[in-house]
Amino acid sequence: MSDPALGLLMLGLIVVVIMLGFPTAFTLMGLGMFFGFFAYYRAGESWADNHIFDLMVQRTYGAMTNDVLISIPLFVLMGYVMERGALVDKMFYSIQLAFRRVPASLAVATLIVCTFWGIASGLVGAVVVLMGVIAFNPMLKAGYDVKLASGVITAGGTLGILIPPSVMIIVYAAVAGQSVVKLYAAAMFPGFFLAFLYLVYIIGWALINPKIAPKLPESETRVPVRPWIADLQQAYSHKMLPALLTAAVAPSRAMALTMDGARITYATILKNLGFALVPLVLALTTLWAAWWYVVIHPQPDAPAPAAITERVQSGGTVAPEEEKLEELGSAQSGSAKESEPEVLQQMGNADLQNSPANAPVDAGPPPEFYTYFAFTAAIIALMLFYYYWTMGAAQFEVLRLLTSSVMPLGILTAIVLAVILLGITTATESAAVGAAGAFLLAFQARTLDWKRTKEAVFLTAKTTSMVCWLFVGSALFSAVFAILGGQALLESWVLSLNLTPVQFMILSQAIIFILGWPLEWTEIIVIFVPIFLPMLKHFGIDPILWGVLVFVNLQAAFLSPPVAMSAFYLKGVAPSHVTLNQIFSGMMPYMLIVIICMVLMYIWPGLTLWLPNYLYGN
Repeated sequence: MSDPALGLLMLGLIVVVIMLGFPTAFTLMGLGMFFGFFAYYRAGESWADNHIFDLMVQRTYGAMTNDVLISIPLFVLMGYVMERGALVDKMFYSIQLAFRRVPASLAVATLIVCTFWGIASGLVGAVVVLMGVIAFNPMLKAGYDVKLASGVITAGGTLGILIPPSVMIIVYAAVAGQSVVKLYAAAMFPGFFLAFLYLVYIIGWALINPKIAPKLPESETRVPVRPWIADLQQAYSHKMLPALLTAAVAPSRAMALTMDGARITYATILKNLGFALVPLVLALTTLWAAWWYVVIHPQPDAPAPAAITERVQSGGTVAPEEEKLEELGSAQSGSAKESEPEVLQQMGNADLQNSPANAPVDAGPPPEFYTYFAFTAAIIALMLFYYYWTMGAAQFEVLRLLTSSVMPLGILTAIVLAVILLGITTATESAAVGAAGAFLLAFQARTLDWKRTKEAVFLTAKTTSMVCWLFVGSALFSAVFAILGGQALLESWVLSLNLTPVQFMILSQAIIFILGWPLEWTEIIVIFVPIFLPMLKHFGIDPILWGVLVFVNLQAAFLSPPVAMSAFYLKGVAPSHVTLNQIFSGMMPYMLIVIICMVLMYIWPGLTLWLPNYLYGN
């Protein structure tokens, strides 16, 4: 048997052995060592001198020294701490009240919480199990169709592995040699766009067939209003913002009210006024941040004193030479120092230091930005005016619940993503910030004890070990596969088909889609994605665009039987009368939505590439 044939046999065996249930990492290493022994075998050579052992050591050391992988344990720890901290119950309740008048409100709230919680944790299994416990039974008791209830949990739970910060993106970046930061920026819009398509499908299905999602009774949609809030309205105004503002200026009548048998304090009035002003503060902060980053940030810094002196001298005025102190211990003379410009150490994201300096964001705002900004600011102002004009006690209580349950986690997630995308920190440093913030949130909520902390750390170590050994096995397997000639054989076969870039894109994504039925995303990225990567340059396909298409494609790997892990996660916490076939049938429409999203991404590549090109250049 020729060496390329051995490579193809090796590739086929890996699929069969993994489907038999053997651990992926050790299967990769075992097959790599076995076939690599024959690839390096020389007649008369002792088996202990075979170079496969050297290759194994080199690949293991390469995985250990890979800087990209350092952020994985920190992001995983962030997710496990949030999952063990049980911070999602209040979030689901508050979001469900906020969307109580929307068709299929429980399903909509479930999808939003799955998306938001998946971003924060990045753990598909944890999100599906947690939402299965919290939301599945309430939807079934409300008369929701089993397919709708199971589909929204299983599909929504997988979004966390797509929307940054995502471990899957980090793994692909390490395999493909791409920038984690650019991949994060590229995956941002497609991830939220896919969640939007899910939302359109759920609401549309509920509008067409209201029987699948009956309206909740009034007792379950009534917002609990605290008695002193109702008394505050009677004392000042039925509109909550004027009532709270007036109470802050003239608090005598408000402080005569009681809450739980005690008088209302002025601090309580200011605290609730702060809750009421949250939408205004968020809107102003968002507009100011956009203005600062687009208009102020690209402007050049003030000229240095040396530059001012040079301009004065060029104008005919002789400026006195400033005396410079020589550093103690310096081996260089003053003339040598003057001839060598001082080089400042670069700080921030290492992935962005070598990026082009002519990124569109560095060129300042485009002419149409001011028009769009003014129009957006006007729309936001009208929405805020309408919201505050109609805000009664029920809306205020919903806002208070949303602020206390969603805002802390939302701020942490926004900070983690912002410092990465803006190049302030590396992905590893951002992951450390996220992990520390997760501990602070859990401690503030008083839901994380020593036992849960140990569980989170243990699960983090277990998951990280799995990923690292998976990289070792993948590196060894791909190296032996290339040595045997399997990679060259597949490349020559694909190139002989004379495919167009569109045809190659369809072929590669179709193969990954089919592989997602029996395999998980880890096996696909570390084993099969490296096979396609060398061909992208020949067809002129951007590896960033192709990678994000793979990320969206792999959403189907969690939803496609027989190895649909989301279905098995949900079945483990579902009532006994819910069958696995019902869960499978509920997931099938979302697989079609994934395909539609991929088609739209290819037709409109700006959905994927606009943000990284704007921030970092092409």
